[in-house]
Amino acid sequence: MVNVKPKTRIVMTMEGIGTSHSRTDLDVRGIPMIIDEPEERGGTNKGQSPTETMVAALIGCTNVITHKVAHMHDIEISDLHVTVEATFDRRGVILQKEVDVPFPAMNIIIDLTTAASEEDFAKVQDDLPKFCPVSKVIEQSGTEITTVWNVSRPN
Repeated sequence: MVNVKPKTRIVMTMEGIGTSHSRTDLDVRGIPMIIDEPEERGGTNKGQSPTETMVAALIGCTNVITHKVAHMHDIEISDLHVTVEATFDRRGVILQKEVDVPFPAMNIIIDLTTAASEEDFAKVQDDLPKFCPVSKVIEQSGTEITTVWNVSRPN
């Protein structure tokens, strides 16, 4: 058996076509994607807005990395549910004022079930912010991220 080392640095290339002033059609790994504005902001509401897409990426990354670090620590989790409450200073997007930190705060609420002890599960809680690239980028932009863990244990 050959042991293949994964590449540690890659270049991701994505392309989008601006089909209107508010809509961008993308193809990501052969999967069509639409980023759009809601109708009340001049869009066609065919997809999430760019800022909603970023917050959705944080939710997806939180899910993936939580599962990966749990697996790394031999911890099983189930019923994972992630909610993000993002405070958004919209003055920049409405061209009122340049805003250095458009999202001053985000709260990540993670509800899950695990049989792991509090001590063992603390490893997952410690590792999530170390390995989620989306949260790292957002936090390094100046956003204060707070994570609330609601952990249930099976009876």
